[in-house]
Amino acid sequence: MQIGYKLASEAFGPQELIRQAVRAEQVGFDFVEMSDHYHPWLEVQGHSCFTWSALGAVAAKTSTLRLATGVTCPSVRYHPAIIAQAAATMALISDGRFTLGVGAGERLNEHVVGQGFPSVRGRHERLREALEIIRLLWRGGYQSYEGRHLQLEDARVWDLPDTPPVIAVAASGQDSAALAADLGDGLFATEPKSSIVGHYRDAGGTGPRYAEVPLAWATDEEQAVRAAKETSRWAVTGWKVMSELPNPANFDAATAWVEDHHIRQQFSVGPDPAVHLAKARAYVEAGYDHIVLQNAGPDPDGFLDFFAAELAAPLRAMG
Repeated sequence: MQIGYKLASEAFGPQELIRQAVRAEQVGFDFVEMSDHYHPWLEVQGHSCFTWSALGAVAAKTSTLRLATGVTCPSVRYHPAIIAQAAATMALISDGRFTLGVGAGERLNEHVVGQGFPSVRGRHERLREALEIIRLLWRGGYQSYEGRHLQLEDARVWDLPDTPPVIAVAASGQDSAALAADLGDGLFATEPKSSIVGHYRDAGGTGPRYAEVPLAWATDEEQAVRAAKETSRWAVTGWKVMSELPNPANFDAATAWVEDHHIRQQFSVGPDPAVHLAKARAYVEAGYDHIVLQNAGPDPDGFLDFFAAELAAPLRAMG
């Protein structure tokens, strides 16, 4: 069992994210996972730094902590040739501690380059082509590729690690889980559904299985609910909404209906470790072996201390 801490690039500035990552290593987390956004989900979050720069700084300031993107879309805002180069560099400067988490993307971040946002089918086709390009470039030498959506012309990544980074592919159903097994090295998910892991395994997938566990820690339960509602209510809307709205203002409007009981349904909340352990257990029982704690509470340092004192040992015992 590997336990990770989510670095929310939408909720904190880059210096604070780096500081939190260093503390996460100190309190015993195995890895950190950082979201790769251009916009925050909500205006109140107020941040969205360039993830790759922040992760490079984290790599330089830590020694054992593994790093992951959670997740990068390598097919619209970024061309896969750029991500192949970026991930190879991250693998080198982290001494092999980097995992490339990839997905099909959200309109929130990808529409900004003015190329529109593809249909569900189109963006999954693009993700497959992007992964093929990344794999091709990691072979070394000059490479070209002619796909339906993406092209590569006479490109070479010059600085390559001896062992390529692990690629964990985000999945929510059978087709995306099969893609994770086919062109990825691991699985990434946000729901405690054993069916996703089952589809991945049925397609031949044998790699690490990452999942995010939504929680909100505070010394007072109501305070935890208020904090999650203020900054993270977007999480209750579901993927069909989360993938399609273009700007934080749209998410502000689309989540005006969210009430406290919706937050309690989505997040484990409050100071009781048993509540948070029960939430995580659902993901472990569904077959995930890399559990990412995504804290929406108001006190990151308090949560990190709480993890060390109350969660770390029982979470590891689950594995």
